[in-house]
Amino acid sequence: MTAPRSYQVPDISCDHCKNAIEGEVGTLEGVEHVTVDVEQRRVTVDGAASDEAIRAAIEEAGYEVAPG
Repeated sequence: MTAPRSYQVPDISCDHCKNAIEGEVGTLEGVEHVTVDVEQRRVTVDGAASDEAIRAAIEEAGYEVAPG
């Protein structure tokens, strides 16, 4: 099992953002669980999906992952 990975997404501001990101990332092969913390503006992903695929899914939902 892969350790959970977290991504800062500064533009998260509401439940619509949360639902959009969870919907996109949750469809990736290998993702076991995705959580969006609106207050912390953080996306946490459990599973074997690649970092590149997760970042692309967040961008596909219309949000940019902060560098770092």
